[in-house]
Amino acid sequence: MMPPGLLVGALRSGSGKTTIALGLMQALKARGVAVAAVKCGPDYIDPAFHAVATGRPSLNLDSWAMPPALLGSLGRQAGLGAELVIAEGLMGLFDGVPGPVGRTGSSADVAAAFGWPLLLVLDVSGQAQSAAAIVHGVRSFDPRLPLAGVILNKVGSERHRRLAAGAITALGVPVFGAVPRQDGLVLPERHLGLVQAGESADLDEKLAAMGAAVAAHVDLDAVRSAARAGPSSADTAGPALPPPGRRIALAADAAFSFVYPHVVAGWRAAGAELVPFSPLGDEPPPDDCDACWLPGGYPELHAARLASAGRFLAGLRAFAETRPVHGECGGYMVLGEAITDADGVRHPMAGLLGVETSFARRKLHLGYRRASLPAASPFGPAGTVLTGHEFHYASIIARGDDAPFASVGDAHGGAAAPDGSRRGHVSGSFFHAIAALDREPADGDSAAGSA
Repeated sequence: MMPPGLLVGALRSGSGKTTIALGLMQALKARGVAVAAVKCGPDYIDPAFHAVATGRPSLNLDSWAMPPALLGSLGRQAGLGAELVIAEGLMGLFDGVPGPVGRTGSSADVAAAFGWPLLLVLDVSGQAQSAAAIVHGVRSFDPRLPLAGVILNKVGSERHRRLAAGAITALGVPVFGAVPRQDGLVLPERHLGLVQAGESADLDEKLAAMGAAVAAHVDLDAVRSAARAGPSSADTAGPALPPPGRRIALAADAAFSFVYPHVVAGWRAAGAELVPFSPLGDEPPPDDCDACWLPGGYPELHAARLASAGRFLAGLRAFAETRPVHGECGGYMVLGEAITDADGVRHPMAGLLGVETSFARRKLHLGYRRASLPAASPFGPAGTVLTGHEFHYASIIARGDDAPFASVGDAHGGAAAPDGSRRGHVSGSFFHAIAALDREPADGDSAAGSA
């Protein structure tokens, strides 16, 4: 059986749900509670913060990109050995894409799949009793999602708290706490979201401060008592993506860090060994590996250093002569001819693919993607269908004459188009793969049916 859980959600980004979720994880762990964490949707940064706060790995759960059996299997895996699961929502609580009920990618879908009630984080800055109207709307909007209670955030004064909390409790909805406005609790950000956990200075101190703030202003016993778990099936699923080799050279440093925990955990469970190496440390992919994977990250911030990493670039080119190499997003940029940085300086890269990218010409590319492979790749044979997402600011300024890696469409019915690059043993695209599908999802599929 799954342990009981809660979805920590909000109606918009910037409401403080990450701060409250991390504070709850830290405060409950300090009380000796075995807390597991998951992140709803395609966010590869927050799970690393969850892992530090809880002391155990966190996973992503995505009702659009993951087939129901995989979603259910990963949820059970995340909860093993835990007493409580805290799921952090993504963006607004009900935000998603067009799709069947339970398959829209919203945080509400994930909570409904596992029977987790909602713990609503409500930013009450600029309002008081009007907060109750918002709570009333949330409670009635989606009958699948019971509202366990509310945590008020960014409260300005005791009077402010009384007015907002009184109006909400008059609806019969518990208010579990009220956290005052504290600018010092905010984690630093940059262009792709939070500065990553491994790069955050004084992270332990910041998490401890979040835990202390939540412990001081939130009724932790009430929060824990509100958690619930729905029925779960015995469905099992294999790895989300097939391992590209038995020994996988995985680029891992400040320039290459966007890899989903559920992907690497699935590879290891399938018997693959991951061998990390650092391109920024001028390390080539280890020669005793049979595949190389360059994940996304921030190569645009380290382009000069990567361009001067002669051992890495020469070793990567030699590796690619006989074995598969794949790059996602930032990894794709490094496999190309060059990266132009934010100052307009062009830095030569590996030249294994013809693509050339620029961070000086910034444009946001964001959204779910479904990709069909025209040829065999590390992901599977020709015809394999992948789900995932794209999130970057770099622009392609030249594509070269390589064959496309995949035919890629979005989640809104847009026509699929050739995308990415492949040449010899080398492939890449801006697309981050989340799962490989055995078949296209049918309209009647429901994540709740298999979770």
